[in-house]
Amino acid sequence: MSRCGKQNLPFYPGDITIAKWVGEFKPETIQVIPLFEDREHILECDQILREYLKNKKVPYQRVFLARSDPAMNYGMVSAVLCNKIALQRLRRLSQELEVEIYPILGVGSAPFRGNFKPGNEDRILFEYPDVQTYTVQSAFKYDYPVDLTIKAVEKLRTSPRRRGWEVDEKRCISIIDRVSTEYRRQVEALAPLINQVAGYVPGRRMRKLHIGLFGYSRSMGEVVLPRAISFCAACYSIGLPPQIFGLNALDRDDLAYLKEAYIYFVEDMGDGLSYFNEDVFAILPDDVTNSLSMDGFDFKIDYEHKKVTSRIIKAIKENDTDLQPMIEEAAYLRRFLG
Repeated sequence: MSRCGKQNLPFYPGDITIAKWVGEFKPETIQVIPLFEDREHILECDQILREYLKNKKVPYQRVFLARSDPAMNYGMVSAVLCNKIALQRLRRLSQELEVEIYPILGVGSAPFRGNFKPGNEDRILFEYPDVQTYTVQSAFKYDYPVDLTIKAVEKLRTSPRRRGWEVDEKRCISIIDRVSTEYRRQVEALAPLINQVAGYVPGRRMRKLHIGLFGYSRSMGEVVLPRAISFCAACYSIGLPPQIFGLNALDRDDLAYLKEAYIYFVEDMGDGLSYFNEDVFAILPDDVTNSLSMDGFDFKIDYEHKKVTSRIIKAIKENDTDLQPMIEEAAYLRRFLG
């Protein structure tokens, strides 16, 4: 995209040029990296990119696919399958246009947000072999031993891209539809509790609150949720890993296919469920408690983390507002805030 043309124009006829007013624009050209964050645009990324690249001569094109916010909006499974479909469609577009497309995947350390942490780099590389770049967030950089972090980064830097996995798009979209519908129902019911706990999550930086999909008008008013980090921190801090939301919408055949399409599905579920605490049922709405499903997953409870979340749950039941130190303690044990 050229920026040099405008700088040689005057603000108005007879005036000096824009470049003389504000200085020359450097570089003279820039190349945009499209960012796709919601389901509609992630699944249409190839069509959008085809139109964007029309009549452009570029040596290659980078594309950013979100992984964290889609999980918050549609559920973990839906986010993964949306990205799998997008990557498949981008591969086909690359072949069609004969332009190299280099995807960026916006993964986080929490299992719900990508499970991208030192020690898991082999899993990520195998799950998404055609991704060029993976985002490294603060937990990855600061909550693990330096040598382990350096080793992980070096593995990522030196591993070549490979052809990605093929998925059955029609079947994936069917799963996405059902999981996201049930996920949204459960999260809507949990919103008051999540917002209550999120209010005690340590602040990082000022960000606009997400309303997105949850800005509905209901008899209970508009449902507003915090951003992804606070949302995850709230859920994990009460022993309620959010990757289980919506899974009750799937049957055995769905789960069997899911294990094929989402290669480390069982492992990611196990990592998240290690922070589960059954005490949380005492503070959940009955319709959510009765619909949560963890059948078929083997996981090992992190009992040190469970002790802390039990204290947090007890404090919530007793209307104790001194939650932040316990939330920080639980985050330290998990090695991520949210």
